[in-house]
Amino acid sequence: MEVINNSDRHRFEVHEGELTAELVYRIEDGVIDLIHTEVPKELGGRGIGNELARAALEFAAQENLLVRPTCPFVKAYLRRHPAAAKLTGRRDD
Repeated sequence: MEVINNSDRHRFEVHEGELTAELVYRIEDGVIDLIHTEVPKELGGRGIGNELARAALEFAAQENLLVRPTCPFVKAYLRRHPAAAKLTGRRDD
């Protein structure tokens, strides 16, 4: 599956036919705030949310951005993938 960084719309996207899954973000002062993940229920259960989170965290690492995981899904992803949590700059997320 291909995750696209749609920087014009400030979101990472996965397209399946007419459906789009997304992780919305905002970048400010060297921090990427991962705000909201939305996967249409028709696309659920395929790991798309995980792929969106992984792509966002890889982007943050490449761009040397700290991560603010506002989105509950991203917070849960970071708990399941502690190595990625170092990008947040703190351990409590």
